[in-house]
Formats: sequence, structure tokens, C-alpha cells
Amino acid sequence: MSPQTQRESSETADFVVVGAGPVGLLTAILLGRKGWRVTVVERWPSRYPMPRACTIDHEALRILQSAGVMAEHSDLFEPSRGERGGYQIRNRDGVLLRAINWNRTAESGWANTNGFYQPDLECVLESMALALPNVLLRRGWSAEAIGQDESSVTLTVMSSDTSDRELITGRWLIGADGANSVVRELVGIETEDAGFEADWLVVDYEPLVERQWDAFVTQYCDPEQPATAVNSGPGRRRFEFMRRDDISAADLALPETAWRLMEPWGVGPDNARLERHAVYTFRGRWARDWRRGRVLIAGDAAHLMPPFLGQGMCSGLRDAAALAWRLDLAASGLASESILDSYGPERSTHVRVIIDEAIAIGRVICELDPVRAAERDAEMLAELADSAALTVEPPHPRLGHPSITLDGDDTAGRLSVQGRIEVDGLAGLFDDLAGGGWELIALGVDPLAAVPPDLAEWFAGIGGTATAIAADGRVRDLDGTYASWFAEHERTVVLSRPDFYIFGTGRDARDVTPLLASLHAALVGQSVTPHDHVNHRSHEGAPS
Repeated sequence: MSPQTQRESSETADFVVVGAGPVGLLTAILLGRKGWRVTVVERWPSRYPMPRACTIDHEALRILQSAGVMAEHSDLFEPSRGERGGYQIRNRDGVLLRAINWNRTAESGWANTNGFYQPDLECVLESMALALPNVLLRRGWSAEAIGQDESSVTLTVMSSDTSDRELITGRWLIGADGANSVVRELVGIETEDAGFEADWLVVDYEPLVERQWDAFVTQYCDPEQPATAVNSGPGRRRFEFMRRDDISAADLALPETAWRLMEPWGVGPDNARLERHAVYTFRGRWARDWRRGRVLIAGDAAHLMPPFLGQGMCSGLRDAAALAWRLDLAASGLASESILDSYGPERSTHVRVIIDEAIAIGRVICELDPVRAAERDAEMLAELADSAALTVEPPHPRLGHPSITLDGDDTAGRLSVQGRIEVDGLAGLFDDLAGGGWELIALGVDPLAAVPPDLAEWFAGIGGTATAIAADGRVRDLDGTYASWFAEHERTVVLSRPDFYIFGTGRDARDVTPLLASLHAALVGQSVTPHDHVNHRSHEGAPS
């Protein structure tokens, strides 16, 4: 084919994903494991070999668990350790101003915060995606144009090698193509800016001599040189240094600058190997809309945040999980396509809380005026008159509205718990042994005992599981995780979504039928009573 030509038709898929980073690959895996044909388009011909994100939280690990990653690759992640919760904010004299409890026991069943090496994770995700016969990865192709109608979306792509143009048609398109998203621009989605911006030098290195650090992450609030030191995965470390006005971005990016800035911490060429050094602009930004017709965006294409809480990629993986179950149900005809309308409002509200918190920490760290820095230190130290206030919790946002959750339930839209259980003598995490998909869990009673058969069958048809946890039952709560949660919230029943957010709860088994009926109404778009027939097979002809 000659240059600058275009084929009439090249490929058809159920879903087209633009971007083969962690968010795009995870989306492809979650949809591919459901049997859908997925084509992933990536403009770069090979994986980026250098680290970028370096921390990942418990919720993101549970999402990776659901995709099958953690069964064989949990060793990619190193849990946070260190005094006062692992995350410390110190002033220029080394005085502790605040700590965040990253070492706490997390509700998702994994360590609260972990270091990791992004190239290794991307290698695993790409291998898992390519192992699925219905997932195709096309590297070296750039998105150029998007067209859509009521039932499909067509992506025009151009080859970086030959300049050939081809068409890829799918039912839905997901733009996971990063902060400078072409997909976002092509469909005309505008962004809003938080008004925070700072240039930082990011230095990744491999220590050649083993060394013990006091904290997993330390933020140094020194007005002469704000800095961050962080564990960036097994066998690796990272420093970040803010650019001052008296140094240009070009000079900041020099390797000799990196060595000079790390020297006060005893890191130099004799005990470390420099892997990467690059200047990035830290900022906060989010998309006003996350959907345009049959095109949706996720990850950095939808939101950008300063890295001070290590939540950028984690938020993107949440996007992938929230999208995948919606797209699966909508494409299969088991739910109305209107369920996609809640994706953006739920996720954008959630991520805005994290962006705001990250920016607040960033403003504390990035203060360069010595007088204002001294005032900041005094205010933060005054807040610590109560020693218990020294260590605070990371943010735990609730999903925004409109939402696919039960109205009036104060637990709905919060993250559900995952504990260790024993099933027929086998011990492990709940999702691996009893859950997955929609999880209906009851304490001490069969949650489906009083549910009409048609409603129970419909629930099973959308991937629902029902589990009774009892001390003397088939499924036992090994560490008391579920007993504690139910007691704290004064509930007996909980229904969680495939992305692990709570749809709703009940005080006893009699609440299960109305709970499932409400879920049916939220997904299918029609109400149901216990006497209605809601066999899931009746929805096979629903619009897709």
C-alpha cells in the first residue's frame, strides 16, 4: 500500500481502547476476560522502559487482583513501612510536621500503600492482555479522527512506519491516552484547571548499597529546596526536587544537577546508579465531561493531579474498573446504556477530592518564602498539641452523584471490605474464594433464602454471587473483618458492585429482596416487585 492511503475497512471490535498504559491495558483485560473483542491502539512502537508512577494503593491492588494479576505477581509490590505511618512531612530542620498512616491495615485486603516499578507492571499487563485470543494490541498507530453514530464509533488511525491510514470500528471507544489525550481533543471535551503548577525534577536510581530509611515517603518542606524521598519499588528509590526561580528547567534536568541535589542524603555515583532524571510540571486538572456519545475517557485523559499522594495511576485503575462492568452489562443487553451516564459524575467527584487534597499538600511543600514557611511550620506544630493528631488518614472519598447506589444509605458509595475467609478448609481472600462481580454478603444467614427465584436468577445472570458468612458455616471469617464491619455499621447484609463500591446494605435478610429490586431498577431502568418476572434472559434484546 502506498503512503497516505486509507483502507475502506480494516477491523471491527466490540471495544476500541486508545492507549496501552496501565489504564488502557487493564480495561482491555477486564473486557477481554468477559469474552469481548478488544482492539488496543498505541502510538508508541514499544513499551516505555522508564519508571513513572511508583506508588499504588490497596484498592488498586484489589482491582488488579480481580484481573488475575496478583495470583502470580504480588511480588511486584513492596508495602509501605516506616515510623508514624510511613508518610512523613518534615520542615527544613527535620522536625516532623505531620504523618499520614500508609502502614494501616487496609479494607481491601492488601497493604494500604506499596512501591512498584511501572515497567514491570506494564510488561505483566501487556502479556496478560495478549494472552487473551480476543484482545489485539496495535502498536505504532496514532488516533487521527473519530466518527460515531447511534450504534458504533469509528476510529481513523495512522501508522508511524508507513503513514497508512486505517479504520477501526467498535461499539464503544475508551480514551486512555494520557494527559495530552488525542481522544479528548477529537471529541471536544474541555478541561478545568485547579490553578496549581510547579516544575519538579524526578530522579530514579538503583541503590548499590542497602540502606534503611526512616519512612516510605518523606516530604522535605525546605524553602531553600523542597524535596521528596520515596521508595519506588523493590530495589529502587526516587528523589523529587522542586525547581526554584534561580535555575532553568534545562539546567535542572542535567545529570550533574541530580547528583548535586541528592548529595545531602549521601547518594552519589559511588553508591547508586542513575536510571532516569526528567523535569515534569506538577498540576491539577480534570475533564468537564467523561463521555461524549459512544466515547469515554479514563486515567490521565480525564484527570491529572500532583503526585504528592501517589494517587494518579490508582485513580486511573479505578476508572477502568468502573467502566468495565458498565460496558460489559450495557453491551450484553443486561443493562440499559444509561448506566454509562453515571460513570463521569461518580468518578469525577471522587477524584476531585483526591486532587484537592494532593494540591493542599503540594502548597505546603512548595512554599519558597522563608517567612511564610516559618509561619506554616508554627501553625502545623501548634495543631500537634494533641499527639494523636500527628498521624492522619489518607482521603477516603465517596462516589459522586448521580450514582448507581442506593439512595438514603449512608454506606452506599463507600469502598467495601475484603477479608480473609476459609471455604471448605481453603483459606484466602474473599474475592478469590467466594466473590467476584456483584457480591451479596450476609452475616449468619442465607442472603437469598427469601428472594423470589426470578430475582435471584436475574442477579446470578449479571454475575452476582451470594455468600453467607458464619462461624460454624461453610464460609468462615478468619480475622473478623466482616463481623467488625457489620457491627460497626449495624448491618447484616451488604451488596457491593464489581468495582468494590457498596451499592447498598440491609439490616436483616428481609431487606435483600428490595435491595436487589432497587439494583434491577438502577441497571435495567424499570422497577420490579417480588411478583414481577425478571428473568435475565428476557433482556437479551435490549439496546446495546
